Amino acid sequence: MEKTPRGTAVGVDDPYEFAGLCDYLTGDGRCRYALEHYGHDPEFARERAHEDHECPVVDPEHEWSWADCPHFRSRNRERECIRCGLAEKRIAHDDERPLLEEHHLSYARDGETLSHEITVYLCRWCHAKVHNSWARITDDAAPEPDAIAELEGRRSREHEELGFESAAKRYRDSGTDHDDRTDQTGRDERNE
Repeated sequence: MEKTPRGTAVGVDDPYEFAGLCDYLTGDGRCRYALEHYGHDPEFARERAHEDHECPVVDPEHEWSWADCPHFRSRNRERECIRCGLAEKRIAHDDERPLLEEHHLSYARDGETLSHEITVYLCRWCHAKVHNSWARITDDAAPEPDAIAELEGRRSREHEELGFESAAKRYRDSGTDHDDRTDQTGRDERNE
């Protein structure tokens, strides 16, 4: 199983098995990295420019895989735990710890620099299990009871915030004996 530099497991044997398309791949099969980050790797950018910036991985004439590309990056955008399926629930203007955390599947080893970034989302409970080396991302898992409780608590708070209470109901519930048809001086506005 792949390991982090600290020796904890990342939960997979082959990170590329979970990688999607490269984040730098455009809709027409070109490499955006070579265009936008020319100065970071001029040699790579020149090679891509020579081939009209075509991505060699998606080009059927090349036999490249994502592992062959020096600037491959695949960050999962699904806001759901890849292991147990728990969905993210964020509440605006709230500093609560997120339910999901980004989990890196590839790390630099033996002094080399990390050129590939492959990430997925795990709920914080699955993330802890994976890094404690006893769980795999591919395990058939259900959300932890604590995770479900946290999610439901956030949903309840969200529904409370979305609730609507009319002004008439607030006046009635507050016990105020106020007739909406009179102004503060007690005059009846209907007769004016």
